[in-house]
This record gives sequence, structure tokens and C-alpha cells, in this order.
Amino acid sequence: MSEPSTIARPYAEAVFRLAQAEGKLAEWADMLGDLAHVAVDARMQDAVSDPKRSAEQVSALFTQTLAGRLNQEANNFVRVLADNRRMSLLPFIYDQFNTLKHESEGLVEAHITSAFELNATQLAELVAQMEKHTGRRVQAKVSVDKTLIGGVRIVIGDKVIDGSVQAQLDVLEHALKA
Repeated sequence: MSEPSTIARPYAEAVFRLAQAEGKLAEWADMLGDLAHVAVDARMQDAVSDPKRSAEQVSALFTQTLAGRLNQEANNFVRVLADNRRMSLLPFIYDQFNTLKHESEGLVEAHITSAFELNATQLAELVAQMEKHTGRRVQAKVSVDKTLIGGVRIVIGDKVIDGSVQAQLDVLEHALKA
């Protein structure tokens, strides 16, 4: 069976092309974010997975829940997803759409995990280094994980830069066992 992200890719690309052609990237990002948020709700997942519910009923659940927040194209998109039983893909579609949007804007998202809270100066220096390294603007998302012991782990797309003490200890442990 295919990965959800693989199945979601054509949907995300199609919506991206539509949004870009209409000059509505930000609007579509908001609508897809709302749809993804609704799709991960446990009650909605139960309703969507109910085999007694028709695609029309599933589509109506989403459009009624987000009444006034979706344009006509987004309502049509919801119907297509419901008809194909793909509502669970909405979080993946949203993520991939945002990746495409960020690429078109020359922006890259970096997930920074630090062993300690970073102050504004430290974060600014880290972002500046990443921007120099990638040649793009960097949008940083920071989290704290005390198990790293010290240092940071940075994930940009499929690249991982692990400068944590825990990673260095793992390398040392592996070298000693070899």
C-alpha cells in the first residue's frame, strides 16, 4: 500500500497550481489548514470512517463545520476527496501544499530542537547561519527536548543536522562497540 504522503502529493500539487494561478496561495493555505485541523479531530475521524455515511454526507460534514470559511473551489475539493474516500489525507495535503508554497516564496522551514531554551540572539544567529547555508529565507520552528543533553538538532526538508550531545554520545558508543 502506498504511503499517505505519496497519495496526497497529486492533490497538493493540483491545489497549489490552482491557488498560484489565481494568486490565492495564502487563502488556500488557510482553508487547507482549517480542513486539516477538522480532519484530525477524533469525532470527525469516527464520522468519516463510518461505512454507513455516504460521500455526500462526509462532504457536508466538512463544509458545514467550516461554513463561510471555504470558497466554492474548496467546497468542490472537499467533494472530490470525499468521493474518493481521501479525507484522511488532508493533513498530508496541507503539509505538502505549504512546502510548495514556501518553495515558491523562497522560504524553507527549519525544525530546530534544542536541549535548552534559545534566547532571541541565539535563534537569530542560528537562523542567519541556516539562511547562509541554504541560500533561502528560513522560517524556524523551535522546540525543547532535554534528552538531547546539549546542542541542537535541525531538520530542513529531508536534511538532518544533529549537533546534539546525545548524537555525539551515540556515535561514540557505536565506535566503541565496533
